[in-house]
Amino acid sequence: MESLIIVLIGFPFLSALLLSIFKNDTIRQIITYVSSISVIGMAVTFAVKYFAGGGGSLAFFPQTEIADYAMIGIEAFLMVLVTVLSFKYKQYYTAALSIAQTALMFWYELGGNAPHQEVNKIYIDQLTVIMVLIVAVIGTLITVYACGYMKDYHNHHTEFKDRRRYFFSLLYVFLGAMFGLVLSNSLVWMYFFWEITSVVSFLLIGYTRTREAIHNCFRALWMNLLGGCGFAAAIVVAGMQFNVTDMQSLILCDGTIVLIPVILLSFAAITKSAQLPFSKWLLGAMVAPTPSSALLHSATMVKAGVYLLLRLSPVLAGTLAGTMVSLIGGFTFLVMSMLAITVSDGKKVLAYSTISNLGLITACAGVGAEETVWAGIFLLIFHAVSKSLLFQTVGAIENSTGSRDIETMHGLVRRHPYLAWTLVIGIAGMFLAPFGMLVSKWAALKAFIDCGNIILVLFVCFGSATTLFYWMKWMATVMASKNNDVKAKNTTSANQWISILIHAIFMVVLCFVFPLISSQVIIPYIHTIFNNASQVISNDNIIIMMIMVISIFVIPGVSWISARHTKYRKVDRYINGVNAGDQMNYIDSMGEKRRFFLANWYMEDIFGEKKLWNPSVILSIALIVTIMVISIGGAF
Repeated sequence: MESLIIVLIGFPFLSALLLSIFKNDTIRQIITYVSSISVIGMAVTFAVKYFAGGGGSLAFFPQTEIADYAMIGIEAFLMVLVTVLSFKYKQYYTAALSIAQTALMFWYELGGNAPHQEVNKIYIDQLTVIMVLIVAVIGTLITVYACGYMKDYHNHHTEFKDRRRYFFSLLYVFLGAMFGLVLSNSLVWMYFFWEITSVVSFLLIGYTRTREAIHNCFRALWMNLLGGCGFAAAIVVAGMQFNVTDMQSLILCDGTIVLIPVILLSFAAITKSAQLPFSKWLLGAMVAPTPSSALLHSATMVKAGVYLLLRLSPVLAGTLAGTMVSLIGGFTFLVMSMLAITVSDGKKVLAYSTISNLGLITACAGVGAEETVWAGIFLLIFHAVSKSLLFQTVGAIENSTGSRDIETMHGLVRRHPYLAWTLVIGIAGMFLAPFGMLVSKWAALKAFIDCGNIILVLFVCFGSATTLFYWMKWMATVMASKNNDVKAKNTTSANQWISILIHAIFMVVLCFVFPLISSQVIIPYIHTIFNNASQVISNDNIIIMMIMVISIFVIPGVSWISARHTKYRKVDRYINGVNAGDQMNYIDSMGEKRRFFLANWYMEDIFGEKKLWNPSVILSIALIVTIMVISIGGAF
């Protein structure tokens, strides 16, 4: 297992090196496919070996002096890189943050201030296996999708310099860093990989080097570096005050005693997962090409934040840190769901939805109960698959139609039927029963009710209602069509279809296998961390959901087969006036000819970004500052 872990972390970095060397499209595609198959194969082998060995908890690598010094060298390189780029673009505050956190870590590690103790740097349990599979499968499929997408992207956007070697190598550095992060037990190791993801996301967001891209990538960088400073401070406080240097030792402590390092780590996780007041950086990431957006939103960057919070959930329960995390998460869930209603840009809707659902996972982790952790992990799994599918499909739609605006997607089911149906599957996965996102929300709501947390109950109820509104609006738009809508030529490449279709299949399969995942993976994990676990969903409800899954696909299929041999009478459209005879115009009450049109209502004048954003940021900052001041005051 030790050698497999080393290869699993190191292989993506090797792939990144190869991809940075070769410029030829064919060679790049071969390297990407070989790397993807290899990484998925290693991840599946890792999972099989883990469960074949009986599962449980495994720890490795207590002595890693060479690796530790190598990490220090790479940290110095990242600091220099960020500092040089910050001075180049006159963003001096990011340089200051990078230097501050790196100097603090060097003082701690090299100045003799770290506790002298051997800890296992790698720790494996059921949650680790879940994260490894998500990163491996979803992450590498996105790189396969990128082979076709990036070629189309540069064909359509000739104004941008073609730097695909750089782009693909960054994608694989991202995957390697995520493997290292989720496998790490040492807080110093986790911080190291955490910072790599921050820097790589900054470079990906700024890929096009436009003024907007530069502005957005530095905003992402300073927010994540601010979280990195919190992470570094947490390591120093935990080590020097509590003699704790690894995650497993930390979560075994009394949360009220180690409150300062826990609240600092929670702060870092909130910035990484783009919770209020730090949500702007993820919205700004939409300027990057779709593969990087899909990777940031589904399998890597933002998942690192909620992964850390789920790790910390046992020690968050019943503490001020847990209160901060749960309230920030619930508030973010509601506000971002409302804002998603007010935009028509498909990628921006997905971005708001991502932040919103991460908020619900954050709230679940903050409560720290058995049911909320169960719900949080399932939300993480289903969100990773569904959101990756949606981003890739929207990217393919944009390349095919020239637009990602929802208002241009009327009649998509006729013009691009296959893309429309994969989009519908992704949307259904986000909010319809019996797909897991809705099931997980129900479990979270039940847990919040059981805990008596009325505020979180209200956040979930109203947030779920607004979620239904914007997803149903988008789905109805795609499925609506006009008589003059005709099937368009398929311009989506085979590379893109491979990834999109596999994601769509995964989305459906997860509906059937999630009871097995629950009983064999998540319940044992919860039992390990809480010393108790019960069945969250009864067998009767599981049977009902299985029937619903079958019905969702059987009934439309039978209807479609029967409809093929049925002749329907065509009737004129009617919208408060006489049809003009061409199905596209009507005569109004004044006798004037007017054209039919379909349009959604976005309510921007009621609760748009201009009305909600600043108050939401102020409230969230006030909450975080208040709890931190109370916590630090109580500690001294």
